[in-house]
Amino acid sequence: MLCKPIFLLKDVKFKNIIHYPDIQISENSITFICGESGCGKSTLLKLLNGVISADEGEILYVGKSITLYDPIMLRREVLLCGQSAFLFDGSIEENFARYYQYRDLSYENEEEAKNYLKICAAEFPLDFSCTTMSGGEKQRVFTAICLSFQPRVLLLDEPTSALDDATADMMMENIKYYCKKEEITLIVVSHNKELARKYADDVIIIGGDGNE
Repeated sequence: MLCKPIFLLKDVKFKNIIHYPDIQISENSITFICGESGCGKSTLLKLLNGVISADEGEILYVGKSITLYDPIMLRREVLLCGQSAFLFDGSIEENFARYYQYRDLSYENEEEAKNYLKICAAEFPLDFSCTTMSGGEKQRVFTAICLSFQPRVLLLDEPTSALDDATADMMMENIKYYCKKEEITLIVVSHNKELARKYADDVIIIGGDGNE
């Protein structure tokens, strides 16, 4: 059965530098965005959650122009987890609590936090200090926090770039399983063609011949 589109891009251009072909992304699918460095993969994710705006063309989200959505609502529903993950000084648990506070949510369940960390191959103690973590470790913890909000769409920008092959494989397998179970649409920018081959329902090539 074909899934309905959650995103449609029609002749989108950004800064007269990047031109995207017509793109369709299916709801509840795992879509990988691949292409050479500098072709606009990360820019595409920012366009999808409204951090930046297209100069030409149209982006439809659930059948409606992305410009018609409240920006804060859109960014919470279409959640971008970028390469430069920001964590506050303090423990992992304090970071969970802080981000929940920003959303006017109550952080109460330690076991759920531990489960999201496990999904993202970041099984650190909740009292572990984020200040001593590597960039890759911070990114995994931030991904766990983002995933815990259960967005409708989760955008991941090179989530495994700092990981060894075994850890990257485990993380993507866990995240795919969770997103399928919870009906979260997952869109992943990655240079790792092997991960795309194993875990993608669809692969979109930017700067190449279009969709695969």
